[in-house]
Amino acid sequence: MTSAPGRRSSIFTRLLRHGFTDPSGAERLLDSPELATVRNDPVLLDALGGTADPDLALHGLVRLLEAQDGATDRQELLDTVIAAKPLRDRLLGVLGASEALAEHLARHPRDWQALVTYEPRDLHPGVEEFERGLADAADPVALRVSYRRCLLSIAARDVCGTVEVSQTAAELADLATATLRAALALAEADAPEDAAMCRLAVIAMGKCGGHELNYVSDVDVIFVGEAAGDADEDKALRAATRLASHMMRICSETTVEGSIWPVDANLRPEGRNGPLVRTLASHLAYYQRWAKTWEFQALLKARPVAGDLALGEEYTAALRPLVWQAAERENFVADVQEMRRRVVANIPAAEVERQLKLGPGGLRDVEFAVQLLQLVHGRADASLRSGTTLDALKALAAGGYVGRADAAQLDEAYRFLRSLEHRIQLHRLRRTHLVPEAEADLRRLGRSLGLRTDPVAELTREWRRHTTVVRRLHEKLFYRPLLDAVAALAPGEARLSAEAARERMVALGYADPAAALRHLEALASGVTRKAAIQRTLLPVLLGWFADSADPDAGLLNFRKVSDALGKTPWYLRLLRDEGAAAENLARVLSAGRLAPDLLMRAPEAVALLGDGDGGGLTPRSRASLEQEVLAAVRRADNAVQGVTAARGVRRRELFRTAAADIVGSYGTESQPAEADQGALVDLVGGAVSDLTAATLAGTLRAVVREGWGDTLPTRFTVIGMGRFGGHELGYGSDADVLFVHEPREGVSEREASEAANKVVAEMRRLLQAPSADPPLLIDADLRPEGKSGPLVRTLGSYEAYYRRWALVWERHALLRAEPVAGDEELGRSFMELIDPLRYPPGGLAEDAVREIRRLKARMESERLPRGADPKLHAKLGPGGLSDVEWAVQLLQLRHAAHVPGLRTTRTREALAAAREAGLVSEEDAEILDEAWVLATRVRNAVMLVRGRAGDTFPTVPRELAAVGRYLGYGPGHAGDMLDAYRRTARRARGVVEELFYGGL
Repeated sequence: MTSAPGRRSSIFTRLLRHGFTDPSGAERLLDSPELATVRNDPVLLDALGGTADPDLALHGLVRLLEAQDGATDRQELLDTVIAAKPLRDRLLGVLGASEALAEHLARHPRDWQALVTYEPRDLHPGVEEFERGLADAADPVALRVSYRRCLLSIAARDVCGTVEVSQTAAELADLATATLRAALALAEADAPEDAAMCRLAVIAMGKCGGHELNYVSDVDVIFVGEAAGDADEDKALRAATRLASHMMRICSETTVEGSIWPVDANLRPEGRNGPLVRTLASHLAYYQRWAKTWEFQALLKARPVAGDLALGEEYTAALRPLVWQAAERENFVADVQEMRRRVVANIPAAEVERQLKLGPGGLRDVEFAVQLLQLVHGRADASLRSGTTLDALKALAAGGYVGRADAAQLDEAYRFLRSLEHRIQLHRLRRTHLVPEAEADLRRLGRSLGLRTDPVAELTREWRRHTTVVRRLHEKLFYRPLLDAVAALAPGEARLSAEAARERMVALGYADPAAALRHLEALASGVTRKAAIQRTLLPVLLGWFADSADPDAGLLNFRKVSDALGKTPWYLRLLRDEGAAAENLARVLSAGRLAPDLLMRAPEAVALLGDGDGGGLTPRSRASLEQEVLAAVRRADNAVQGVTAARGVRRRELFRTAAADIVGSYGTESQPAEADQGALVDLVGGAVSDLTAATLAGTLRAVVREGWGDTLPTRFTVIGMGRFGGHELGYGSDADVLFVHEPREGVSEREASEAANKVVAEMRRLLQAPSADPPLLIDADLRPEGKSGPLVRTLGSYEAYYRRWALVWERHALLRAEPVAGDEELGRSFMELIDPLRYPPGGLAEDAVREIRRLKARMESERLPRGADPKLHAKLGPGGLSDVEWAVQLLQLRHAAHVPGLRTTRTREALAAAREAGLVSEEDAEILDEAWVLATRVRNAVMLVRGRAGDTFPTVPRELAAVGRYLGYGPGHAGDMLDAYRRTARRARGVVEELFYGGL
């Protein structure tokens, strides 16, 4: 049909105004013969404009009219559409939202009549109504057609807003229940002998069990079977398995009418590796002995739906008590949270931001948080035992387990996200949880949710708003009511009982819940601005504390820091306003004793944890540290004040390094844990070594200045040895050094020696004097003649001794020598003196190699502490630090004269140079490096956790768990950590046997 230009323009404009995106195409469809009698009816155009996608609705209507059997049926449909508003809204609403249901109507053109009835019972159908709707299905194909017809009525009520989202989800679950029953009946009709032999109960799990199903979802089930009458149990179970398998195929297989949905039985005991059907006794035995935490969480939604309902009720009655004991399991909260983290980690990176169900701030966050609270408190409060998320959330709020405002926000967000999920799936009836990217899809979704002004922008804004709310609340939900339990609330506001608060603290891993609640009360009670800010911070901090191995210590330390700094204007503002500061503080305070002890001595160091001007957690260079220390010494009135200032800088910088190490090892919500463990080892070793050097430089300047003014009678230098010279100091390491002096012109040897010895004695005294700052122990035992020799020697004395008397072990020790403080020229002269000794031009003689091997063997047998497990001793055990270092150092002594890269004091650098020179294979070098890094990390972890140095894993379980967390092992995996250490050390020992004890 050809339209006049004016009319065409008018219709075109009207179509645009009614939301059509292809008005030309719509105009052609309106001109089709099927719509000849109603093309100008404004009722039709208005109704189409009210749909999610007017173009799609019009196209579906034309297809449906074309499919009618003759003009009479077509006219009947048109007359009903124009005259009956309920039918018009339902039919066009479905056609504008779902291509898949439009396709169904085109294949089954009389099914539109299922939308005509408009009675109270039609508005809220249940299982019985759906069973009647499926009753005529005599085979799987007919069942699919009947299922889609019932689905059509649910979708119509949904898109028209007749029911809200939770009712739609419940109806979908009821339809699934009726469908499972119909499918089982078909299976039993095909195998009556099997049906007579067994009792089979179908237990719905997941969203179907929770009465909150999606349009397209796997229907999770568990099967329970028993023998009927006197039937043999084994035969009865085989019969039940055949029936269950057949029922699953009826629902899952694709026919000419498509499929219904997959039936998934993988939540059963042992998953897909376990039998499909078990007896009740077998189920019970499994859950009592073997079930993991997540399996009890899954049972929250278990509900008998088909088959032998009496047997199903016996199943749920038998397992229900076990569900409510799950929160008493060790590491319960950590297990649940770790499972959630694994789910997020497994989402493809390209999908994370579009994942409506599994992504951060998605549906699963709400469900996990609610289920976690149910499991903790449901044992004592039966009102919390609903399998439906929104009902459970309502009950949690009513009982004070969740703040009412938080619950209301989560309820709103969950309803929005579920509505969006429903509309996404309804379009093509495909199982997806991804928000589409195409603008046309987003426009349809926005309009379907009532967002008509700018559907795409409004939908995106609302979606992001709700995911942000969920993201912010889903963990806080667990912790905030703990504060309400100890703080003053508005009249009438429900709150946790003392017992419920205690239960929650135990579930979180607090060993002393009473003390923890007292700390919360002290921090959060009152009406001051300080208490109000604490109430905002603590819910999140409690979550981070609970993520550690010692939540009690984290909370106690936070209270101490807050007591010390609470009156300063910047402290709480820093934690509230700077994203990283609060999380960094929580990690540091709950990771062990060392960092909190350092912080308590000067709490203002909290400022280092922020993003602002505190310098952050990046260790400072040796030059900048020396500059600060020497400036502080210059300002001091005497040596004591100067060294006190230097030790204060050392304490602050030790805290900075420890905090950086902890945060890097644990990771944060915005920054994953450092994957390169060697980088963390190098960070600590370099930072602590630089800090020790700067402290010695400042102490030397302070002592010289007080005793002799600007110039000491003798030039004086400090040579770092051992780990100090190798830039590999740990938190608890002593400073191994040699002292060298050289009399100035005109000064006698005796006067110079006396001055040098006085300097050393005073330096050691001041650095070890009792103080709020940790002492720095100076160890000079690697000097010539060891403890029997003089503390300080002249350069000439060193030269004479090394020329005549140097033993192999002394040449070996000099491999790590490096000037660290004092006269730089004298330090260089000392290096020139010892280089031929430690890098002998001809390598090592055979007798020297044998002597080194003998010394190593003697050290292994004599120095290992009595009772220590050699396989877990990080320093002296097989494959530990000593093994790797001696192997590398033997290579240096033998080859450094002609391999310049080996002339380094650092173990990892020397090992890399040996690999590049072909002295060690690539694989062996990696094995040794991994073992050395791991052993160093273990020693650092022990010091961080216990506050004192140690070379073996702690025996106290909580301390061992804390070491595990530092090394990247989650709760309950300390055994895995020890096994991994033994395995790594064993491999390294094998390489050392070949490199160190093999041939020349």
